[in-house]
Amino acid sequence: MSSTDNASEESEESEEGQRGERNARKTIAVAGGTGTLGRRVAAELAARGHEVRVLSRTSGAWRVDLSTGEGLAQALAGCHVVVDASNERSARRARRTLVEGSRRLLDAEWYAGVGHHVCVSVVGCDRVPMGYFRVKHEQERVVEEGPVAWSIVRATQFHELVAERFAAGGRWRVLPLPRARLAPVACAEVARVVAEVAAGEPLGKRREVAGPAVAELRDLARGWRSATGRRALVLPVPFPGRAGRALRAGVATAERPEVWGTTSFAAWLEGREGLPR
Repeated sequence: MSSTDNASEESEESEEGQRGERNARKTIAVAGGTGTLGRRVAAELAARGHEVRVLSRTSGAWRVDLSTGEGLAQALAGCHVVVDASNERSARRARRTLVEGSRRLLDAEWYAGVGHHVCVSVVGCDRVPMGYFRVKHEQERVVEEGPVAWSIVRATQFHELVAERFAAGGRWRVLPLPRARLAPVACAEVARVVAEVAAGEPLGKRREVAGPAVAELRDLARGWRSATGRRALVLPVPFPGRAGRALRAGVATAERPEVWGTTSFAAWLEGREGLPR
């Protein structure tokens, strides 16, 4: 048998092993499992046959508070994988939940014998010098330096959250928006990638997911306004400084993501029921 044949057989065995790893039934905890992304990740994992534990402050069976560590030991006992899809919209509390909470979560995972930590992060968090992005980048560093083998899935802005923010401003019939280039993606498409990563071996690196098209934030707002019928003035406002320059340059997009979403913001708006108005 030639060396080429041997290499081919080894490659096939490796691929079969990876498929077997993804198909093996696991117990997977999803922190933030009731949130916009977390509940979709939990549903995707359950549909693939995994045992899923939904962790959150409001969860009935597995009530956990990352800001204090309450409930973590019981919730993680016997888990193979933890997906951290937690979020905190309050800028004042973000670091406590995402950074300090990640440390608590990783320590509890190590103690429980968890073998794979999947962190959900944001494309460009290392290049946008503003509060939430900085916190997400610090969270990534905590994961990389932590005691548990890891994978990081970075995504661009979700269609759902972009529309929600437009709706919040639309209540006042004005949308004050700076120039910014985004590549929004459907949350369901990100959830599928996160579930795929969670079911496999730790990557020890990042995997990026981006929407199918880059657009100006103000153009996205005009599309939302047309789809919802809302009368809201798109008001250009300046965004000075390094953060403004970064967003105008498109650092919140991904030039070569490993996964491209297929649903544009316009298509998502068209097919969305119960759209925030």
